[in-house]
Amino acid sequence: MLDPVFLRPIAHRGLHDAAKGMIENTPAAFEAAIAKGYAIECDLVEAAGGLPIVFHDDTLDRLTESTGAVAGLGSADLPRIRFKESNTTGIPTFAEFLALCGPRVPLVVEIKSDWRPPHPAFLHEIARRALDHEGPIALMSFDPALMAALAHLAPAVPRGIVSGSYRNADGTPWWPRLSGWRTFCLRNLLEDRGAPPDFYAYEIDALPTWATRFARWRNRPVFAWTVRTDTDRARAAHHADAPIFEGFEP
Repeated sequence: MLDPVFLRPIAHRGLHDAAKGMIENTPAAFEAAIAKGYAIECDLVEAAGGLPIVFHDDTLDRLTESTGAVAGLGSADLPRIRFKESNTTGIPTFAEFLALCGPRVPLVVEIKSDWRPPHPAFLHEIARRALDHEGPIALMSFDPALMAALAHLAPAVPRGIVSGSYRNADGTPWWPRLSGWRTFCLRNLLEDRGAPPDFYAYEIDALPTWATRFARWRNRPVFAWTVRTDTDRARAAHHADAPIFEGFEP
C-alpha cells in the first residue's frame, strides 16, 4: 500500500521554469519544488558503467551545450556539462539528488528504459540508494521488468508502473520495437512480471480507462502525467489520485 504522503501535487522534473533559468531535473528546480512543499518527480538514465544520473533524454542535445549520448558520460564528465540558456552546470547523480532533497518532500523517481536489460550496476545502485534514503521515495518505470528486478533488490521501496496510450498524436507508436500485443498489455496494465505495483502513473490525455478505474478500486493509486492545463487538472481530479504537473502551480 502506498503511503498517503505521496498523494499530493508532484512537480514534474522539479518546479522548472526555463524562462527563469531553472532547468528541468536540476537542483534549482528541485529546490523550488521543495520550497512550495510539492513532491518531486525526476528521471534516471544510465551513464557509463551503469551510473544512475538525473536526466530525461538519452542524448545531451536538447538541454545542454554538449552533444552525444548520455550513456557515454563518465562521472568526471558530469560536472562540466552546461545547460542551455542558464547558468546551470552539472548533471546530478542519483546520490547527489537524494542528498540535496533529503527527507523534506516525497520523491517519485522514474527509471528510463530502452526495453533492454540495463548494466547490472544501474539497478543495484538505484536500489541501494533508495533503501538508504531517509525520506519517502517511490520508484517507477514504463518497463515492468525493471520493477520486477527492483522488487527483489529493494522490496521495501514502493514501486509503480508508468503507462498511457502508447501512441503519439499522429497515431505512431511510442516504441515501434514493441509488438502490438505487448503494447496492448502494457497500455491496459496487464503486465507486472510477477511483481504487482503499489501504484500507477498514467497519461492524462488517455484517462479514464477501465484499467485505471479497476486499479483505484483495488486501492492502487493513480498519478496523472503530465498535467499542464486547467482541463488536465479537472480530469486528474476526477480520474486520478494526484497530478504530476508542470508549467503552472496547482
